[in-house]
Amino acid sequence: MTLLLAVFALATACGGADSDTTAAMAEEGPAKVVALWGAEGGFVTPTTNTLRPPRVVVYGDGQVIADAVKTFKLTEAQVGETVAAMEKLLAGQPPTATPKPDAPMVTDVPTTVLAVRAKDGRLLEVRVPALDQVAAYYPKELPEAKKLMEGLATRATAEGTDYVATRARMVAETAPDPQGTVSAWPAGVPEPSGTVDPVWKKDLDEAATTAIVKAVPAGGENRQALFKTASGATFVVSWRYLLPDE
Repeated sequence: MTLLLAVFALATACGGADSDTTAAMAEEGPAKVVALWGAEGGFVTPTTNTLRPPRVVVYGDGQVIADAVKTFKLTEAQVGETVAAMEKLLAGQPPTATPKPDAPMVTDVPTTVLAVRAKDGRLLEVRVPALDQVAAYYPKELPEAKKLMEGLATRATAEGTDYVATRARMVAETAPDPQGTVSAWPAGVPEPSGTVDPVWKKDLDEAATTAIVKAVPAGGENRQALFKTASGATFVVSWRYLLPDE
């Protein structure tokens, strides 16, 4: 409740949601992203980079999804206030922010992505390299926008339900020297085709999603296992549920 009140206070301080914003949210529909916090790049594995969902995504119908793992619902008023606050904080920012010249050099860390659906329907995106490491060298509005979205992530963890979907994204990475139990490739799940360099990605339909969830249950973040194809190749298979707009 404290975090939610903080979001409301920030939205009010930034001007709150007006009737135009509320109307725009209603027109966007349930699968339209209206606010987002994510990450790109950094020193991560190809599988992580391919599967990585937004940290938080807010949709026009109020659904909030965190890490494609937890979800909860905002009211229409809360959506409007959140979007209005994000729009105010990101207004005037360049597509890629640049820290002050005296900022320390930071490499191999993810770039923060902050986004909001503006009144004209465009998704305004701002990329902020190394925001966590050099936040003090950026305009204060950028870390404030991230903090606002972090509040939604905290709320999702505390009171959200497990996020599930009828479709999933699967990634297979070759395992030439597998460590652990190797199972036969699960029936109903497509096998990798073509060149796997460095990973093979496949978005699964409902039937294949049911099969992969049965083979690798969604009990936590480590949704991966070793499987051998009919041709004898061994892969580390990982997956996550697709989001409504994917």
